[in-house]
Amino acid sequence: MTASTLLLILVSVTLSAAAQISFKLGMSSATARSGGLIEALFTPGVLVGLALYGFGTLLWLSVLGRTEVSQAYPFVGLGFVLTAILGHVLFNDAVGPQRILGIFIVIGGIVLVARS
Repeated sequence: MTASTLLLILVSVTLSAAAQISFKLGMSSATARSGGLIEALFTPGVLVGLALYGFGTLLWLSVLGRTEVSQAYPFVGLGFVLTAILGHVLFNDAVGPQRILGIFIVIGGIVLVARS
Protein backbone atom coordinates (compact mmCIF):
# COMPACT_ATOMS: atom_id res chain seq x y z
CA MET A 1 0.00 0.00 0.00
CA THR A 2 1.38 3.38 -0.96
CA ALA A 3 1.64 6.32 1.41
CA SER A 4 -0.94 8.28 -0.59
CA THR A 5 -3.44 5.41 -0.36
CA LEU A 6 -2.87 5.14 3.38
CA LEU A 7 -3.43 8.88 3.70
CA LEU A 8 -6.70 8.62 1.76
CA ILE A 9 -7.81 5.80 4.05
CA LEU A 10 -6.99 7.79 7.17
CA VAL A 11 -8.75 10.92 5.92
CA SER A 12 -11.82 8.94 4.86
CA VAL A 13 -12.08 7.15 8.21
CA THR A 14 -11.52 10.42 10.09
CA LEU A 15 -14.30 12.09 8.11
CA SER A 16 -16.64 9.22 8.98
CA ALA A 17 -15.79 9.57 12.68
CA ALA A 18 -16.29 13.34 12.48
CA ALA A 19 -19.65 12.70 10.82
CA GLN A 20 -20.71 10.56 13.80
CA ILE A 21 -19.75 13.34 16.21
CA SER A 22 -21.62 15.85 14.08
CA PHE A 23 -24.69 13.58 14.08
CA LYS A 24 -24.53 13.38 17.86
CA LEU A 25 -24.33 17.16 18.11
CA GLY A 26 -27.23 17.53 15.72
CA MET A 27 -29.39 15.00 17.53
CA SER A 28 -28.58 16.60 20.88
CA SER A 29 -29.92 19.96 19.76
CA ALA A 30 -33.22 21.25 21.07
CA THR A 31 -34.78 21.05 17.59
CA ALA A 32 -33.96 17.36 17.24
CA ARG A 33 -35.20 16.53 20.73
CA SER A 34 -38.48 18.39 20.40
CA GLY A 35 -39.29 17.57 16.77
CA GLY A 36 -39.56 14.37 14.83
CA LEU A 37 -37.11 12.57 12.62
CA ILE A 38 -37.72 14.88 9.66
CA GLU A 39 -36.94 17.97 11.75
CA ALA A 40 -33.83 16.27 13.11
CA LEU A 41 -32.57 15.60 9.58
CA PHE A 42 -32.41 19.33 8.96
CA THR A 43 -30.45 20.35 12.04
CA PRO A 44 -27.04 21.81 11.20
CA GLY A 45 -25.20 18.96 12.94
CA VAL A 46 -26.97 16.27 10.96
CA LEU A 47 -26.55 18.14 7.67
CA VAL A 48 -22.83 18.63 8.32
CA GLY A 49 -22.54 14.96 9.26
CA LEU A 50 -24.17 13.91 6.00
CA ALA A 51 -21.79 16.14 4.05
CA LEU A 52 -18.79 14.68 5.88
CA TYR A 53 -20.00 11.15 5.15
CA GLY A 54 -20.53 12.03 1.51
CA PHE A 55 -17.03 13.41 1.08
CA GLY A 56 -15.53 10.53 3.04
CA THR A 57 -17.35 8.08 0.80
CA LEU A 58 -15.90 9.70 -2.31
CA LEU A 59 -12.42 9.32 -0.85
CA TRP A 60 -13.19 5.72 0.09
CA LEU A 61 -14.18 4.95 -3.49
CA SER A 62 -10.79 6.23 -4.56
CA VAL A 63 -9.16 3.95 -1.98
CA LEU A 64 -11.04 0.92 -3.30
CA GLY A 65 -9.80 1.71 -6.78
CA ARG A 66 -6.20 1.67 -5.55
CA THR A 67 -5.94 -1.28 -3.17
CA GLU A 68 -7.49 -4.59 -2.18
CA VAL A 69 -10.69 -4.28 -0.18
CA SER A 70 -9.40 -6.93 2.24
CA GLN A 71 -6.44 -4.69 3.04
CA ALA A 72 -8.35 -1.40 3.16
CA TYR A 73 -11.51 -2.36 5.02
CA PRO A 74 -9.96 -3.24 8.40
CA PHE A 75 -8.90 0.42 8.67
CA VAL A 76 -12.58 1.24 9.08
CA GLY A 77 -12.06 -0.05 12.61
CA LEU A 78 -10.12 3.13 13.32
CA GLY A 79 -13.48 4.88 13.14
CA PHE A 80 -14.51 3.01 16.30
CA VAL A 81 -11.32 4.12 18.00
CA LEU A 82 -11.71 7.77 16.96
CA THR A 83 -15.40 7.98 17.89
CA ALA A 84 -14.73 6.42 21.30
CA ILE A 85 -11.98 8.94 22.00
CA LEU A 86 -13.95 11.91 20.67
CA GLY A 87 -17.08 10.77 22.50
CA HIS A 88 -15.15 10.68 25.74
CA VAL A 89 -13.49 14.06 25.19
CA LEU A 90 -16.52 15.93 23.83
CA PHE A 91 -19.48 14.20 25.50
CA ASN A 92 -17.87 12.64 28.56
CA ASP A 93 -18.81 9.15 27.32
CA ALA A 94 -17.64 6.39 29.62
CA VAL A 95 -14.45 4.64 28.54
CA GLY A 96 -13.86 1.80 30.96
CA PRO A 97 -11.19 -0.89 31.02
CA GLN A 98 -13.05 -3.23 28.65
CA ARG A 99 -13.53 -0.51 26.07
CA ILE A 100 -9.89 0.51 26.33
CA LEU A 101 -8.84 -3.13 25.87
CA GLY A 102 -11.15 -3.39 22.85
CA ILE A 103 -9.60 -0.25 21.35
CA PHE A 104 -6.12 -1.72 21.70
CA ILE A 105 -7.26 -5.00 20.13
CA VAL A 106 -8.73 -3.10 17.16
CA ILE A 107 -5.52 -1.10 16.74
CA GLY A 108 -3.46 -4.29 16.94
CA GLY A 109 -5.57 -5.93 14.24
CA ILE A 110 -5.22 -2.92 11.98
CA VAL A 111 -1.44 -2.92 12.43
CA LEU A 112 -1.31 -6.61 11.51
CA VAL A 113 -3.39 -6.05 8.37
CA ALA A 114 -1.38 -2.99 7.36
CA ARG A 115 1.85 -4.95 7.59
CA SER A 116 0.57 -7.85 5.49
